[in-house]
Amino acid sequence: MIGSGREHEERAERIGRLLAERGVTVVCGGLGEVMAAAARGAKAAGGTTIGTLPGEDRGGANQWIDHVVVTGIGHARNLAVVASGDAVIAVGGSWGTLAEIGFARRLGRPVVVVEPGWEIEGVERAPTPEAAVERALAQVPGA
Repeated sequence: MIGSGREHEERAERIGRLLAERGVTVVCGGLGEVMAAAARGAKAAGGTTIGTLPGEDRGGANQWIDHVVVTGIGHARNLAVVASGDAVIAVGGSWGTLAEIGFARRLGRPVVVVEPGWEIEGVERAPTPEAAVERALAQVPGA
């Protein structure tokens, strides 16, 4: 789960919940806004969360992260976030999210962008959190 923007938190929380209900561990950047909302949704459904932080301090993780990965590598952690998942769902976001989408595609990970969001040739879009989860998991063997 990638993205940013307070205005996207409701969708991100719904996606986190839906993923957890399907038994999926939610991996995100571990900080605030969309990342916190996705983790909060996953925890509300009894799920497990992993947050990959850019800094060197575990204390920066949001309260819904179960497992904190401290990288100390700043924005370069974006590669670790998307490499740790089998599929990527993007909600909102800015340049960091765009970089993560690029890394995910380079690694061969399926990416689904929740509308409104980045419009990138060859990257699937979904109109709702439910559709995003279905489309992402449909591309993961055994999900």
